[in-house]
Amino acid sequence: MPQKIKLGVAQSRTLDTVVETLSALENTTCKAAQEGVDLLLFPEAYLGGYPRTCNFGASVGAREPHGREQFLHHFKSAVDLGDTPDDAGEAWIERKLPIARGTTYRGDGTREELERIARETGVFIATGLMERSGGSLYCAVVYVCPKLGIIGKRRKVMPTGSERLVWAQGSPKTLRAVTTTIKGVKLTLAAAICWENYMPLLRQALYSQNVNLYLAPTADARDTWLPLMRTVACEGRAFVLSANQCVTRENLPSWIKQTAPSGNPTSRKSVSVTPTSASRRRSSVAKINDGHEIALPGGSSVRPSSALVNGRRKSAGKSDGGREIVTPNTSAIEESAVEDEPKSSRDYLCRGGSCIISPLGEVLQGPLWDVEDGGILLVEVDFDDCERGRLDLDVAGSYSRNDSFKLTVEGLDLSPPP
Repeated sequence: MPQKIKLGVAQSRTLDTVVETLSALENTTCKAAQEGVDLLLFPEAYLGGYPRTCNFGASVGAREPHGREQFLHHFKSAVDLGDTPDDAGEAWIERKLPIARGTTYRGDGTREELERIARETGVFIATGLMERSGGSLYCAVVYVCPKLGIIGKRRKVMPTGSERLVWAQGSPKTLRAVTTTIKGVKLTLAAAICWENYMPLLRQALYSQNVNLYLAPTADARDTWLPLMRTVACEGRAFVLSANQCVTRENLPSWIKQTAPSGNPTSRKSVSVTPTSASRRRSSVAKINDGHEIALPGGSSVRPSSALVNGRRKSAGKSDGGREIVTPNTSAIEESAVEDEPKSSRDYLCRGGSCIISPLGEVLQGPLWDVEDGGILLVEVDFDDCERGRLDLDVAGSYSRNDSFKLTVEGLDLSPPP
């Protein structure tokens, strides 16, 4: 019998406050539930916010006052899940840690709110968030089951680039995969956050646990990301979900704009927008009824697919360059050949690129570009495809030569979880 469930990826951006973002998460999850989605992934640092453009006033040997203000706002925007700095693991998950007198739970209530949303919608939620614990910040992912609540949490073990200044390193023991059963389908799922996916040994640590659903929330919209996700899926013979935020300068969280020094991080000249192949080549701009524009590579051929954008059914197509575009099913399109340049205050700091990949490395949905909020990629998949793929490749088993190569991770059991 086919092992089918429906997977979803939400390309959602962080709003000004955690309360607003949680409300948006609930709305998106409700829309996904109406479409029959069983499991939904949100981007890296979705709750709390990714501090894009912030320099925190730091240079080698020096710190500026505005940078300390930025860190203060970043810290206060993060959520408190009631965990300890060294990660209490099962004790935190099972709510065995002590609570303060006069309170009913640890933390700021974000955990309880996420569990309520999952329970009421019936959707398994995985979301990236910024977690504060003690005096430090951790980039984390939580797994929220509709029946059991949070069944796992992991923290990014290696912050990337300037993230290292403001984020602590998570414990490798949090790489432990978790299991759940949805509609009779047993899932073993784990997350690698953003550039952790470029760490071969970290990937192997997840493969060794027999993961069949690999989550990759990210902040990377480079052209190199989709090939990496296809490699991970093919390598691990797992379905891969990757969620990213699409952010324009005008829609950065307000605290980032408020704490930026004059003419610095959020000014037009000082922000470096990573060019992509789409922004370098000539294209056609299609104007749709609601006044927005999408860029279509010249001479592109389109094949249909499925997505939701702002709650409306969309048709999607892949251009010759492999990028998927999303357009309304019914809209008048006017094309004109122009260079695809950023548009005033709406130029993109991150263009998104969320996607869903099969165990053979096939792109099932996405990448979704230039959709700032409300974009949901969804697809029904058969998890028997993971085993079909292992006919010829099992990098942690028959193909691993584990008689010759050994991997150990401090504090982490690499055997598949029950």
